[in-house]
Amino acid sequence: MKTEQIYKSVTLSNNKAERPLFLSTVKAGFPSPADDFMEQTLNINDYVVKKPSSTYYVRVSGDSMIGAGIFSGDVLVVDRSMSITDNCIVVAMIENEFMVKRFCNHKGHYYLLSENSMYDPLEVTDKDVSIWGVVTFTIHKVN
Repeated sequence: MKTEQIYKSVTLSNNKAERPLFLSTVKAGFPSPADDFMEQTLNINDYVVKKPSSTYYVRVSGDSMIGAGIFSGDVLVVDRSMSITDNCIVVAMIENEFMVKRFCNHKGHYYLLSENSMYDPLEVTDKDVSIWGVVTFTIHKVN
């Protein structure tokens, strides 16, 4: 994936498409017919983007993070301003290729881990890995 493709996605955060937000919650069913009114509107960007100037969207390709509920075709919301902490999920560039992985600190060594046993851990070194941000949300299409 080229760097230009990631930055092209930033413009999505400026979309102000607001949708209805119901007062009631959904408990594995539909809202009550008595709830025929809405509390407010919800702009999904207001919900998933805390810092627009440092946030971008990127689409996932591959199956290395299925154990974390991240599937091929999902859209990730990534914040470049967040601190990288142990066990967070990050977008990283490794040898000029973008990947999504779990960041781990084990006995003073840093690793990028897949959430699929088919893939080996990657040790992080300053010269071959660049972290491009922390994943804050996954947008996953149901069927």
